[in-house]
Amino acid sequence: MSLRPAKNRPHLVAVPDRRDADAGNDEGWVGGSVSNPPASRPGGRRVPSDEEVIAAVQSGENSVAGEIYDRLVPTVDRTLFRIFGRQENDHDDLVQLAFEQIIVTLSKGSFAGACSLKTWAASVTSHVGLNALRSRIRERKYIDATDELAEDDFHGPASSDTEKQSSVRAELNRLHEHLAQMKPAHAETVFLHEALGHDLAEIAVITGVSVSAAQSRLVRGRRELHKRVKNDVY
Repeated sequence: MSLRPAKNRPHLVAVPDRRDADAGNDEGWVGGSVSNPPASRPGGRRVPSDEEVIAAVQSGENSVAGEIYDRLVPTVDRTLFRIFGRQENDHDDLVQLAFEQIIVTLSKGSFAGACSLKTWAASVTSHVGLNALRSRIRERKYIDATDELAEDDFHGPASSDTEKQSSVRAELNRLHEHLAQMKPAHAETVFLHEALGHDLAEIAVITGVSVSAAQSRLVRGRRELHKRVKNDVY
């Protein structure tokens, strides 16, 4: 699928300029093949279903890119924020990578339709985010000490509120590090359940395993995470 950036959207997420598409489409849905749409937007523009969006992706319709972005970017943003606890400097790059992977998996038919498109997007984004987290934790092992010394020299003595915030941030960072150092399948299952709120049936669909296997991963993942937090394994 060939994508290009549109005005007023982040440059890294390639989407079409739908003003041009709408001008040549009286029905408002740029795919041109929607019948009996489930809803409509202001101005009478019809909203395609998940199935219609996926079909458009698989048929190579460039015009569907904007619809995918508008529909899924809140989910992608929220998932990344829950992984990192804040908006990272490379947040836009991670969003771009997540959308690229979403398009690839939809194009290849990896999405079976057993869960919603937003749930699938959250799963793909969690893969992207957790992989990025593992990578940067390896890098941080070499720079954290230097950064802390430089920050102390620059800012001077910290207030009690600042120290408290720093302590909370440090604990959150350690939790993220523990998660990133766990077995990927266990870490993903714990994240999907605890951070994104998916039940075992949904996790089974997302990860392509049985419900019993998902439950086993969750139990083992929780046990390992609790052990790491208790012992503060580095």
